[in-house]
Amino acid sequence: MTIKIYNTLTHEKEEFKPLVEGKVSMYVCGPTVYNYIHIGNARPAIVFDTVRRYFEYRNFKVDYVLNFTDVDDKIIKAANELGEEVPAISERFINAYLEDVNALGVKKATHNPRVTESMDDIIDFIAVLIEKGYAYEAGGDVYFKPRAFEGYGKLSHQSIDELRSGARIQIGEKKDDPLDFALWKSAKEGEISWDSPWGKGRPGWHIECSAMVKKYLGDTIDIHAGGQDLTFPHHENEIAQSEANTGKTFANYWIHNGYININNEKMSKSLGNFVLARDLIAKYDPQVLRFFMLSVHYRNPINFTEELLQSAHNSFDRIKTAYQNLEHRKETSMDLVDHHTEWIGRINELREKFEHEMDDDFNTANAISVLFDLAKEANVYLQLEQTSTDVIRKFQDTIVTLLNVLGINIQQEQQLLDEDIENLIEERNQARKDRDFGRADEIRDMLKSKGIILEDTPQGVRWKRG
Repeated sequence: MTIKIYNTLTHEKEEFKPLVEGKVSMYVCGPTVYNYIHIGNARPAIVFDTVRRYFEYRNFKVDYVLNFTDVDDKIIKAANELGEEVPAISERFINAYLEDVNALGVKKATHNPRVTESMDDIIDFIAVLIEKGYAYEAGGDVYFKPRAFEGYGKLSHQSIDELRSGARIQIGEKKDDPLDFALWKSAKEGEISWDSPWGKGRPGWHIECSAMVKKYLGDTIDIHAGGQDLTFPHHENEIAQSEANTGKTFANYWIHNGYININNEKMSKSLGNFVLARDLIAKYDPQVLRFFMLSVHYRNPINFTEELLQSAHNSFDRIKTAYQNLEHRKETSMDLVDHHTEWIGRINELREKFEHEMDDDFNTANAISVLFDLAKEANVYLQLEQTSTDVIRKFQDTIVTLLNVLGINIQQEQQLLDEDIENLIEERNQARKDRDFGRADEIRDMLKSKGIILEDTPQGVRWKRG
């Protein structure tokens, strides 16, 4: 088994070699919690949850940390506009984030550290950087000096001079060089603040992640992940801060997911094509949304349209229908030993192919194609006059297991048929026996309005979600 990861740091696919055998330390940059998340925030949540799930499928123990930026200029602005305190705004949108990603099948992180709960660690981290000469205090602010750190720009693959050409000193900043960035910001009147050796203030954005990584995962970690937009300056600055502080490699592998476009245009508030995740969750099956997000390789941009989402729904339905066909046929199958070798061999080959695709930089797009092949083979098998219970179970178990790697629980779909709908199906069966076809049709239409589609087959009535 060899998992290969495309490392943004080297621009190459590299064999994954963990720091500790059988374990993965993984840090993902979480949201700044001043509003509900949009689908651009949802993509890394889904992508890196899937990466985590695949490592766990491969029997690694994953220590997964995702932070919340719960104090920031944007949060302070939102609090002022709404007439609320910063902690109240942050708490509300942290809960909203967790609710949204839970609906999208994202597992709970090992740790969800917050900036406001990490202040002592951040202050201590900054103090070390000042002591080592990488940072300086200026009028209550503290700045990091990128020119003092050899190798600055290695993640974004830019030279220090290229970076300097676009840097400016803003009004009110006291830094020596346009490239210098804030580690600590002195408090403005009326703003939330904390005591520090440099006066009251709050952290800059970049420093929080460096301090949290060190606290929860150590000086060096296996994987640091986030959206492509974070490569520079956020992740570049994290590397500089952390390696200046510890003198050690910060992260061995850097993973970044691509952007989301809306109808072939980059999503942005200015274009008015800003789509909130919770609005989509209310309108569409969240499992279909997740399936859609994983239907494109994580490093590639993904285009969101109603048509493409409907196509994802139809594709996902093919896999669900195959599973339901297997479930239905299981009732009339039997023990047929002569089927085992050939068909279970085919199933195992497809499972190995799925693993091969996921081993290759977590290629969920190709892995989903393997699931289609598995569904197709299942349908071919079900055309046989006699079927084996063991083979059907093997098909089902494999579909369930591989979908679970992608964070999709197809068995949950089977459990959603509540007692009322079951009673309606039974009532319709009785109406047909009594030749009350008017009532039978009425129940069929009622169930259809609830998203339950009935299919009358020689083996009995089957249902599926539309």
